[in-house]
Amino acid sequence: MLCARITATRFIVGALLVLVATASSAAAPRDGASLYSAECASCHDSGAAHAPTLDTLAAMPTAAIIRSLETGVMRVVGNFKLNGPERVAVAEHITGTPFDPNWNTHQVQECAAVIWPSTELFKAPHWNGWGNGTHNKRYQTKAQAQLSPNEVPNLELKWAFAFPGETIAESQPTIVDGRLFVGSRSGTVYALDPKTACVHWQFQADAPVKNSVVIGAAEIDGKSRTLAFFGDLTGTAYAVDATDGSLIWRRSVDEFPASRLMGSFILVGDNLFVPITATESTLVAATDAVCCVFRGSVVALNPATGAERWRRYTIAETPKKTGENALGNPTFGPSGATIWSAPTYDPILDVIYVGTSENASNPATKTSDAILAIDVKTSEIKWSYQGLAGDAWNMSCGTPDRTNCPEAPAGLDYDMGSSPSLTTMANGKRVLIAAQKSGVVHALDPDDGGKLLWQRKVAEGGILGGIEWGPANDGRLLYVALGDIRWNTPDLLDPKLALDANIGGGVVALDLSDGAVVWQAPPIACGERPQCSPAQTAAVTAIPGVVFSAAMSGHLQAHDAKTGEVIWSYDTVRDFETVNGANGRGGAIDASGPVVADGWVYVVSGYSKWGGLPGNVLLGFAPAGSDE
Repeated sequence: MLCARITATRFIVGALLVLVATASSAAAPRDGASLYSAECASCHDSGAAHAPTLDTLAAMPTAAIIRSLETGVMRVVGNFKLNGPERVAVAEHITGTPFDPNWNTHQVQECAAVIWPSTELFKAPHWNGWGNGTHNKRYQTKAQAQLSPNEVPNLELKWAFAFPGETIAESQPTIVDGRLFVGSRSGTVYALDPKTACVHWQFQADAPVKNSVVIGAAEIDGKSRTLAFFGDLTGTAYAVDATDGSLIWRRSVDEFPASRLMGSFILVGDNLFVPITATESTLVAATDAVCCVFRGSVVALNPATGAERWRRYTIAETPKKTGENALGNPTFGPSGATIWSAPTYDPILDVIYVGTSENASNPATKTSDAILAIDVKTSEIKWSYQGLAGDAWNMSCGTPDRTNCPEAPAGLDYDMGSSPSLTTMANGKRVLIAAQKSGVVHALDPDDGGKLLWQRKVAEGGILGGIEWGPANDGRLLYVALGDIRWNTPDLLDPKLALDANIGGGVVALDLSDGAVVWQAPPIACGERPQCSPAQTAAVTAIPGVVFSAAMSGHLQAHDAKTGEVIWSYDTVRDFETVNGANGRGGAIDASGPVVADGWVYVVSGYSKWGGLPGNVLLGFAPAGSDE
């Protein structure tokens, strides 16, 4: 959302650093126009890839911008550089509309009261969490999909649900026991009917909810309760009663001001595993910011209470002062190796696997750009596999002012950003797939300490992949979407920065046994569409005979799993009449992949970051005639 200037932002963890704010309380009041000019224009008027344009912001409700500054993605700036009246003033200046505290009221189609959950929670077709289970295969069986290859060409839109006033829709829906659970940038989490999109309940989190909701049971006061688990972009984890949306517990799992819960959780027995990342590597693009002290981690929580059982940092060493940058500011390290995606559970070895990002500062570590195998009981790292050594990079490296860019050789930002995927092949051999932003697929042997079985480079790689949010596999083939987003300039803050409409995208199918290429499908062309990239950064989804993949262009396609031929396509970039009465429009599709369950396909559309087209809809598709 709102990206304000961050040149006065500094961080402290413990006694290392402190967030320094502009002292404005004693100064003369600033009006909305001057506030925008001083704190916002450097991002939103410059064409910065990570920031929505002023026109995009102006179309949002005033209260949505205020929420972003108070508790959302721009809370660091909004709380430390602006007071309450100033947050309202700048928001009203941007939209030209007075603040309406009731902005989120809109027509809601409430569901009829029903008894829920069923006696057997997971008996009906379902897709639970990010990867459709704790193995993160992103594969749906025939019995669960209830959608044949012959029916896919007949898919048609059945309903559209709008997230009011938003420009990004990125929380992948979860389907369990006849309910659909999904988060939003406003922080509202919805429980909907998956066939009609009527609303069972809503819950308001403190900040945007990007990750997928995970449904599971926990014993509370001697009684089994069905809970919905998710996190927000302030580093807060939640458990709510999945029946009515009432809060069970909420917990800040990391006190670092820029911490975020982006990767989805997984529930394994009596442990809720929560991956943690942060935006420090972006904030230190500011010339006078201090770099860098945040380390990624995964925590195990008690699902009934939220109490922390253990925490495993991806970097063992506590960051310490390593020197000074060109401005004389202290530098710290090692840092980074954050976790952006859902962990994966191995029931045979009783370990979880996590993928880590690059280091944000030197010295580089052996656990960045890596897969870590972590013992569930002890939190010990059993083994690690590194996809690229020496990768130290932050957003300062993507601007002309490289004050905080790690000293040469600077890294490449080649995260292991997608969830590891654990599967068993037809011959009984188990394989762990690690897909990297370098464009390389690594096949590892989980039963031999992560030994490399094969590698295959399928994309060029880059800041936005390579391979971004992950492939799908059916035990025989691995289906990989290719990202490789490019812009017209290497300077990510260039005022003329725009997406390259001719580079990136495509889907490739690899043989799981040896990585051989079986087929490759071309990118989805942009044509004359503005703000378009053919890159396919969203996660892939597979069912028997069919592979679904979406693109930053806004297109959703289905491929024949044997040949790669396109058998169905839908362009989501359009206005929609929505079931909840709010204005709805589709846009770029990034991160979250399609979800298939009980004969339906669901996808969210809209992504205004990195120059993409804004949007705010959740779409539900089913074969023509299926509702008759």
